[in-house]
Amino acid sequence: MLAKFLRATLVGGVAALAVGPAVAQDFKPDHPECIAPASPGGGWDFICRTTAKTLFDLGLIDQVMQVTNMTGGGGGVAFAHVTKERNDDDNLIVAASVSTSARLAQGIFKGSSPDDVHWLATFGTEYGAIAVDKDSEYQTLKELVEAIKADPRSIAIAGGSSVGSYDHIKPMLLGKAAGMDDVRQMKYVAFSGGGEAITSLLSGSVQVFSGDFSEVRGFYESGDVRVLAVLGPKRLKAFPDIPTAVEQGYDVDGLNWRGLYMPAGASDAAKAFWSDAIQKMTESPEFQQALDDASIEQFNNFGDDMQAFVKKNIADVETMSKELGILQ
Repeated sequence: MLAKFLRATLVGGVAALAVGPAVAQDFKPDHPECIAPASPGGGWDFICRTTAKTLFDLGLIDQVMQVTNMTGGGGGVAFAHVTKERNDDDNLIVAASVSTSARLAQGIFKGSSPDDVHWLATFGTEYGAIAVDKDSEYQTLKELVEAIKADPRSIAIAGGSSVGSYDHIKPMLLGKAAGMDDVRQMKYVAFSGGGEAITSLLSGSVQVFSGDFSEVRGFYESGDVRVLAVLGPKRLKAFPDIPTAVEQGYDVDGLNWRGLYMPAGASDAAKAFWSDAIQKMTESPEFQQALDDASIEQFNNFGDDMQAFVKKNIADVETMSKELGILQ
């Protein structure tokens, strides 16, 4: 079940609009902003910057969108900022992913619930990746996992989000699949974004990177890191030389959805505008190419489909967190 908790969820997505386009025509953002709940260089940052550029290039927004990096709490600082300080802001959208679901499922966003924000859309899903420095002694995923099993605290694993986040969960899933008795003993080092986590790997501060393939792709192409495995059901089309964890004996998926939410108290006209604009963006060749370039597959949910998807995803992550021992 652990290996497949997202495999069944991240299939198909049906595009739908929450409110009719006629309502959306009554609103146009005057100071559009996207909050990336992490430092530059990671997946959340990619969501905001790609969305901002594409919306403006396509003329879907009239002004250049501001991208604000707001780190802390695995997205918790940004979530609290939106819900407590800007709940009625019509101009604001926020990057989200499985890590957002994980924090809500685990109760890390204190006193918060999924209904505190308006879930706007998913538009992509990507494989997780386990990577090491080019000079690492670990040549295969099996060598790495066996070394971790022998001494879990001897190998530092860096991720671009907090303890209990999806970057932390991925290696825990591998440990569970390998038969570790207590995967909580693994040494995870949290950073404020995927970019910082990769920098720590390259500097030798940690031995392993756990994140998404889009975050490590450039360093893999330059030869600075070796990707021991992608966490998905099959090899990436553009990188067929990288094996999956499954084919190396570990039945683990690390699929991560990419999307956006916005303030729950925003106007209906603003919600309709952003839903319509994001859907048009995802249908554009420019945005599809940006996803392809990052090895992210399209995965679209809008309107009621998005609300239902997030609630199921949170429930799935809660079940998984209990099985891993993150939640009691």
